[in-house]
Amino acid sequence: RRPRASEPRSSWPYVFNSKNLAVQAQKKILGKMVSKSVATTLIKDTSSEVLDELYRVTKECTQNKKEAQKIIKNLIKTVIKLAVLYRNSQFNQEELALMEKFKKKVHQLAMTVVSFHQVDYTFDGNVLSRLLNECRELLHDIIQRHLTAKSHGRVNNKLCDGINKMLDEENI
Repeated sequence: RRPRASEPRSSWPYVFNSKNLAVQAQKKILGKMVSKSVATTLIKDTSSEVLDELYRVTKECTQNKKEAQKIIKNLIKTVIKLAVLYRNSQFNQEELALMEKFKKKVHQLAMTVVSFHQVDYTFDGNVLSRLLNECRELLHDIIQRHLTAKSHGRVNNKLCDGINKMLDEENI
């Protein structure tokens, strides 16, 4: 049969695939269930403490409790969806290579933040902003085939926009 005018062409012909359906369901369910209690069951204690501290800093910087909660919630949703995709072998070789680059870049970012904290007068907001933007771009490339425009918006909302705004306003 031919697709109806109301059916998007990209969905025709539709081939049923239970694995893809299961992954979509997991992403959807976990995306809807993200809360502090769910996150703590899925995230290690140390990561949870870091997220708590990140929330505190974000709330302080934004001066907005709801916005800080939204940023952390978006971060958690994105990380959980990435984990679902990874555990279900949804990434191709190129995306896996990007994932490795992303992991290294996040590690570099973490080491930079620790260095800023441990060594007085070394903080450089431009370095932090550049690393965050590089992480964001890698993440967009990784999720391009898998997540919706809404998820891409969550990635943009994460921290990069806030850090860039603070730099523009010379708050950091």
